[in-house]
Amino acid sequence: MTLYLKLVPAMVTTCVLATSSLSAQSLPYPGAGPYPPAGDTPGNVSISASDSRIVEWASTVVSYLPGKDVIPDPTGNGTEPYPTYNNSALALGPADCTYNDPYEVVSLGDGGSITLGFAKPITNGPGTDFAVYTNKFKKSDGVPNDYFLELAYVAVSSDGVNFFTFPSVSLTQTTTQVGGFGLLDPTNIYDLAGKDISGYGTPFSLQELAGISPLLDVNHIIQIRITDVVGSINPTYASYDSKGNIINAPYPTPFGSSGFSLDAIAVLSDTDTYPVTDTPTMPPVALLIMALLLLLAARQTHQSNSSDFRTFLT
Repeated sequence: MTLYLKLVPAMVTTCVLATSSLSAQSLPYPGAGPYPPAGDTPGNVSISASDSRIVEWASTVVSYLPGKDVIPDPTGNGTEPYPTYNNSALALGPADCTYNDPYEVVSLGDGGSITLGFAKPITNGPGTDFAVYTNKFKKSDGVPNDYFLELAYVAVSSDGVNFFTFPSVSLTQTTTQVGGFGLLDPTNIYDLAGKDISGYGTPFSLQELAGISPLLDVNHIIQIRITDVVGSINPTYASYDSKGNIINAPYPTPFGSSGFSLDAIAVLSDTDTYPVTDTPTMPPVALLIMALLLLLAARQTHQSNSSDFRTFLT
């Protein structure tokens, strides 16, 4: 188990005690890393924005606290130190970003955050419970798992006060800084929003956080907080995953859409996303055979009772 503490200015301290449900040894996916690929690649577990299991989208902006375009630079991009893509209402309702129209988003800036509410509490069902959508894309270079991605932590709350962060993992190398338009391999990334392209949501299961604290009811999640990962490998500004690794991501990003760009958050129904094996169903043929056996047993019991009755009369 890993104890993960993340302190964010002007935000509630987030504490997570959890372990990853995906094993690097048990899930071989195409790509350099051990985790699922993006939604346009076979073997993905992403949630399409048109998935029929989606029953709700975020409906309320609880708070929006953008960070600067470049965290150590007081002038940001030279004219405006904070993101200009700052309409937080664009994170509400269905995901609508595409490769050709990626602009309906709210950007968080370096280390910024947004907290969204929902009309009905989210519950912990089998498989994926919600998915986070952004506007990123794959580079058209023919190289597998070669994407422009911006990442964010995801935290949930059942009371609007105490937030608990999913146990993220980043296996991207930390020797060389990924540049502002650098590329990432999503198979090296786990439980960070933004590892997917537009039109596909990164999935999250509340089961990962079940039982970590009496302050979290995974069957009554009322708010989700998305916090930008500062991609710098400079320890002064770096963000860390749940294992203590620096998260190397595009940096710096001195433009109006700096930081993670949120398109939407979808809630899935309580039906399973992945096959559930603890409730097997019986094939029709087996049901027929069982019915015949029960009928035969009932007939034999009836005949035995009749014989006993006749013996009693004589």
